[in-house]
Amino acid sequence: MAGSPSAPGLGRRLVAELVGTAMLVAVVVGSGIAAQQLSPGNVGLQLLENSTATVLGLTVLILMFGPVSGAHFNPVVSAADWLLGRRAGTGLSGRDVGAYSLAQVAGAVAGAMPAKVSENIRPTVTAGLAKEVLEVNQYAAPM
Repeated sequence: MAGSPSAPGLGRRLVAELVGTAMLVAVVVGSGIAAQQLSPGNVGLQLLENSTATVLGLTVLILMFGPVSGAHFNPVVSAADWLLGRRAGTGLSGRDVGAYSLAQVAGAVAGAMPAKVSENIRPTVTAGLAKEVLEVNQYAAPM
């Protein structure tokens, strides 16, 4: 992929890896949080909900970003592509693996941030009413 003449430039591939990794982490973490809230006390159902959302999200991301960057979304996958492609000359270069890894780590951190922010905003029930009121945790960072 990286060596073909019609391959996208490195910058475009790095943006695809960063955005794809961020979206994948957001899907995995977000679906885990949603599963806990939808099925409290039923760990088996939570795992099913989380894995189903993850496989569907990953499928969409691979279809979107695969043609651009190969949709690695994981430094180990990028390193394996380099290692296995060395003999045939089809894998990523060592330089590309380093750049991909940095983009993927940055994307993973960015994808986890919405979950960290939402951790500081909790729904509460007030005065016995069944309506949810958003209460900002006193430790929430100002935006």
